[in-house]
Amino acid sequence: QVQLVESGGGLVQAGGSLRLSCAASGSTFGINLMGWYRQAPGKQRELVAVSSYVGSTNYADSVKGRFIISRDNAKNTVYLQMNRVKPEDTAVYYCKAERLLAPKYTDEYWGQGTQVTVSS
Repeated sequence: QVQLVESGGGLVQAGGSLRLSCAASGSTFGINLMGWYRQAPGKQRELVAVSSYVGSTNYADSVKGRFIISRDNAKNTVYLQMNRVKPEDTAVYYCKAERLLAPKYTDEYWGQGTQVTVSS
């Protein structure tokens, strides 16, 4: 089992910055993908950014050029630097980790979520 604990959410003004952190603990061996998803009220959960163990990244078009995902594999921690935030970035942000247990066999874990509210 893997436990994920997020931190860093809160209230920020539009145009400001915020940094989210997600620390994994437990059976972390084999974690490959770590990333961030978000869910706004009345909307489906969506990908924000994801990073592989070797640092390959993927971003949602809506955050490209504003958000930066990074990770510290030694600490089993992934970060999301949110810059030039907009009111539409308001959502609960969830951390997700995916372990590679065997070729083509993975499991995934979610954090409890952290609220990010952007005021206009």
